[in-house]
Amino acid sequence: MPHEDGEWRRSAKSENWLEMAGRDNETGLQFPVLIGDIGGTNARFAVLADASSGLGETRIVQTASFASIDEAVQRSVLAEGGIKPRSAVFAVAGPVDGDEIALTNCPWIVRPRAMFSTLGLGEVVVLNDFEAQALAVVALGQEHLENIGAGASVPNASRVVLGPGTGLGVAGLIHSGGKWIPVAGEGGHMDIGPRNARDHQIFPHLEPIEGRISGEQILCGRGLVNAYRAVAAADGKAAHFTGPAEITAAALAGTDRIAQEALRFFVTCLGRTAGDLALVFKSRGGVYLTGGIAQKIVPALKEGNFREAFEDKAPHRELMRSMPVYVITHPLAALSGLAAFAQTPERFGVETQGRHWRA
Repeated sequence: MPHEDGEWRRSAKSENWLEMAGRDNETGLQFPVLIGDIGGTNARFAVLADASSGLGETRIVQTASFASIDEAVQRSVLAEGGIKPRSAVFAVAGPVDGDEIALTNCPWIVRPRAMFSTLGLGEVVVLNDFEAQALAVVALGQEHLENIGAGASVPNASRVVLGPGTGLGVAGLIHSGGKWIPVAGEGGHMDIGPRNARDHQIFPHLEPIEGRISGEQILCGRGLVNAYRAVAAADGKAAHFTGPAEITAAALAGTDRIAQEALRFFVTCLGRTAGDLALVFKSRGGVYLTGGIAQKIVPALKEGNFREAFEDKAPHRELMRSMPVYVITHPLAALSGLAAFAQTPERFGVETQGRHWRA
């Protein structure tokens, strides 16, 4: 498990990493494998010694503290000594296209070929961050899932993962040919609009991007702030809070009416968006909410308006009622997904063409 202050917590297996290093898997990756989940705000790293070891030592760093991913790996992983990774699998918050991969909500640019010299790696695989979250859905056990409402997961049925965080990440997961296939996309940027009279009062006060309101303008940390300011403006009130954490805290504590309505509006919009995506994928296997925001607002998600918005999809209300929704409670879900891919690639149909670089 990680420590936010930068200390390492060692597993029982980690002391034997030097002895276990060197095995390959079916992807051709050379162990030890560095895995990294690179978000807009935080980057999480771990090293897999071989195809059977656990996450072992993990590290969480703030992306703003480092000029580049290379510097973050050098200072937070390699400088700590221990086992030296030979390969890497990174999940990044943004589309993977070409040899220079820009992150959507972070100034880092991932340059896999440069990492051969800067980090001493022999090969690098780069996936979308929500592909990793999708892989985690089948890598994690039921103990890491919190049910929101009714419904039961159908084995091998399609699934959807979405997570409000620095932005709004979305991915699908389908089962075909005996493999789980993640489907990455930019679903967080789909349009979202008003449904009822109160929405029509709030939406004109939401800050748009180039003239439109996408899901990410509401369903992320800054989106919650956007919603809070819009609710206040709709009522001609002052907006006292400036950060998503204080808005959430005030809403859950019941100490601020505007914050309460903003969180309820946020949860309702999340339910609508989750329901739309569930229809796209016919997600009888479930819809999975991931990330720190979802984990913090479980009480609000269970109040009922989330499921009502999720199921309000006539003429398919009965279908929606049968679909389960879960909050993923594992603190390192994406790393678990990457570890499962690195160690058991035969379970997954992950396309690596154009995303796998070898020295």
